[in-house]
Amino acid sequence: MLGREGIAGLVCLVGSLALLAATWGLPGPTLLVPVGPGFYPRIILGITAVLSLALIVSDYVARRHRAPVPGQAGAAPENYRLVVACFAVFGLYVAALPWIGFRISTFVFLAALQTVLAPPRDRKAWIVVGVTALVTTLVAYYLFNHYLLVLLPRGRWTDF
Repeated sequence: MLGREGIAGLVCLVGSLALLAATWGLPGPTLLVPVGPGFYPRIILGITAVLSLALIVSDYVARRHRAPVPGQAGAAPENYRLVVACFAVFGLYVAALPWIGFRISTFVFLAALQTVLAPPRDRKAWIVVGVTALVTTLVAYYLFNHYLLVLLPRGRWTDF
């Protein structure tokens, strides 16, 4: 019997495998570009399928080895506000991309998401949030713009 995590993993596994199968109909690589349009989606969907399978196995093993305790309350209380806040931050990030560009909006998104998930309590924690957001933004920018040669959005307001 699977729990919530296992069911979520099963849904993601089925979805990623269905989408992975759909990528096989995409055209292959051309002479000028060494990888075709299906290359990166196949990587992402393959990783998603593997992680979904790991989630299913993890949930199954955890449920199998968990002994029921009489009178024990169920799982930890669910935090729907946190989920809604994460979706809101992500939605604002997507909306900000064309206006302020990839670099600025990604930095703000990463800092805001870290703050929403684990609010910093002191100055050191704020510095960690800033440095983590900055380094992650720079690495993502370098990988996509210089290594993978993906054109990233420049801001209409910032041209950056």
